[in-house]
Amino acid sequence: MKNRFAILLLLASFWPLVAPAGMTENFDAGWLFSNGEVADAQPAGFNDSNWRKLDLPHDWSIAGPFAETNRTGGAGAFLPSGVVWYRKHFTLPPGDGGRQVAIEFDGVMQNSDVWINGAHLEHRPYGYVSFGYDLTPHLNFSGDNVLAVRCDTSDQPASRWYSGGGIYRHVHLVTVDVIHIPRWGVFISTPQVTSTQAVVTIQTAVTNGTDSAREITVRTTMISPDGKPVGATETKTNLAGAISGEVVQQIELPNPERWNLDAPKLYRAVSQIFCEGKILDEETNTFGIRDAHFEAATGFWLNGKNFKIKGVCLHQDGGAFGAAVPLDIWRQRLATLQQLGVNAIRTAHNPPSPEFLDLCDQMGFLVMDEFFDCWQVGKNHYDYHLFFDQWSLTDERDTIQRDRNHPSIILYSVGNEIHDTPHSETAKPILAGLVSVAHENDPTRPVTQALFRPNVSGDYTNGLADMLDVVGQNYRVNEILAAHEQKPSRKIIGTENIHDRDTWVALRDNPEYAGQFLWTGIDYLGESRKWPAIGFGSGLLDRTGKIRPAARERQSWWTAKPMVSVSRRVSRSDLMPTDPGYGGEERFTQVVFPDWTPANLSAHNENVEVYSNCKEVELFLNGKSLGTKTINVDASPREWKVAFAPGTLKAVGRNDRGKVVASDELRTAGKPAKIILACDTRRLLAGFDHIAVIRATITDANGIRIPRANDLVSFTVSGPSEVVAVDNGDNASHEPFQATVRHAYGGDCVAFMRATSNAGKIKLTASAEGLAGDTVTLQAAGR
Repeated sequence: MKNRFAILLLLASFWPLVAPAGMTENFDAGWLFSNGEVADAQPAGFNDSNWRKLDLPHDWSIAGPFAETNRTGGAGAFLPSGVVWYRKHFTLPPGDGGRQVAIEFDGVMQNSDVWINGAHLEHRPYGYVSFGYDLTPHLNFSGDNVLAVRCDTSDQPASRWYSGGGIYRHVHLVTVDVIHIPRWGVFISTPQVTSTQAVVTIQTAVTNGTDSAREITVRTTMISPDGKPVGATETKTNLAGAISGEVVQQIELPNPERWNLDAPKLYRAVSQIFCEGKILDEETNTFGIRDAHFEAATGFWLNGKNFKIKGVCLHQDGGAFGAAVPLDIWRQRLATLQQLGVNAIRTAHNPPSPEFLDLCDQMGFLVMDEFFDCWQVGKNHYDYHLFFDQWSLTDERDTIQRDRNHPSIILYSVGNEIHDTPHSETAKPILAGLVSVAHENDPTRPVTQALFRPNVSGDYTNGLADMLDVVGQNYRVNEILAAHEQKPSRKIIGTENIHDRDTWVALRDNPEYAGQFLWTGIDYLGESRKWPAIGFGSGLLDRTGKIRPAARERQSWWTAKPMVSVSRRVSRSDLMPTDPGYGGEERFTQVVFPDWTPANLSAHNENVEVYSNCKEVELFLNGKSLGTKTINVDASPREWKVAFAPGTLKAVGRNDRGKVVASDELRTAGKPAKIILACDTRRLLAGFDHIAVIRATITDANGIRIPRANDLVSFTVSGPSEVVAVDNGDNASHEPFQATVRHAYGGDCVAFMRATSNAGKIKLTASAEGLAGDTVTLQAAGR
């Protein structure tokens, strides 16, 4: 969202061009790592010559191994925890003396302590917040400097889901003049937005680190989505020494390109600080021009358009990558969710990484930015409740200041299923404080909370729910609809919901119900009730990004583009041990299979379901029609009881005039014969955030997937690249993610590949005993 010196734009009327003093440097490369407690590892002179060399972001815990004895238990995916250390040596240009140097961490899991040249800076317990420290008083501008970071996840269980460990997000070194814009010091809002004009308000904080008053000029330039300057303003002010002040400016933009879900147009605001004719600091912030609000009677509105929020809850882990998730993984996951009709994300139950929000801005997602899973009453022995009183308001303030320029964010959530609420005399003052901090730091966005059994706690009668700008409730849709009926001025939203049809129909048919967030959008690690399960299988997608067959039902409700999907529905009690979903931990009592290859190939009946938004669907088996069925008003699928016969099962969807607008077919598979590789990426950049996902599918000679194949697939690479992880989505598998082999699950598995340079040809080959292999070729390429 924020990028100093992304643009240095000076028009003819600007001040003379002078190189600004500020700079933000990516500080991910060249760290040293030690797993386990190390005595006195913070001094600069400590001998770290035998420590492991690595680059950040880094989640050390995801490397495993999985073990039933790990103290994290099922909540933490049975992965290891403990104390780890990081150190980084660096030098500074002699010319940096006299300027301010700070280190900024996007996220460290957790209980972090940071030292610079042996001087302790601070302890930060919450692993999801971004934070930074001034290094200047302790730096050596003529020699070696050493940052040391200690992370401690040893007290367990500490979370209800897998949270990772280590410096798992990006790190930045920021060098600025003593007169500068402080961290998260620019707040951009759009108080007036129409199709013909927008008023943009820019609040710029400025710190004067000198001991005397200075006259400064704050200049802000607006850059349109196509990169052209469209407005500018400047303000002169006198700023006393050793204080921070704020300058408020407004720019009117005619005919703005508004940010919306279909065309998420992004502007940039270039903020420059001048003093005595020199540019002392410059910062670029991305923002969107849009009007987003909730109405009690009609729900959510964006730029004058009223529509339903069709959201999913997401934890922050990226499956095989743990908590250190490359941006390409999120990009591919979010693109797949969009295909299913998802338009909103709830960050369950903590602040996400900054670049995740950047991606939501760019792709056109709405976001509920959530802060806490507990207040003073914990849900695990070593949960955030131990630090809540001391840190919650600081963590909330920092997160809002970091995130408030993102146009994707439409709601702040100050808690999920908070167990304090049965005691309203203590819960209400806590909530009042959290809401106040949110409004103080960003008065433009409403505050909600995911209420937990509010009829039991009395939240709708004791006044707690009405302290929220938008009332959120988890599950129990009839209760929140009744709460609105009792008090029609309440704005309401489902903050966490199950996947069933009744929940969708309740949203569809009640205009006051603004939206819902399904639990969950993607399978995640942790929250397992018992070994051997390591994850939770409630997603529209599995961990590898593969669409679960049942998610097609949601697609039929949430999308307008004609679609048809045909599947077999099987009771979980009837599953075979070789069926996907037999092991692990799943919420669903029935399983949907997108294949026409049941374990029993003899004569029997199959329950066939067709998910479609088409007006009518006709089903065929081996070319013979099994009848046509029209769309159901109650949103239920079209169902057939079909006498199984090997061959082809095909469903076709028709709309007006009987024209076929969509189709889907399943074919019976033969014997396993080969591997087929699929990859959507053909040009792969080097770097942490760039990943190619290669899916290996076990098929018969005709390319039909073998739904129960579990062959061990080996991946080999030639060229400038490496396989950085493998996975198959099986929540009962304990195979390591950091490997080059993986058993297929449900007929396939994936390899995640990263380029090691920006030039050269990359080949990945998949092989398995008794099967013909396959190779995919990519090009390592610069921008």
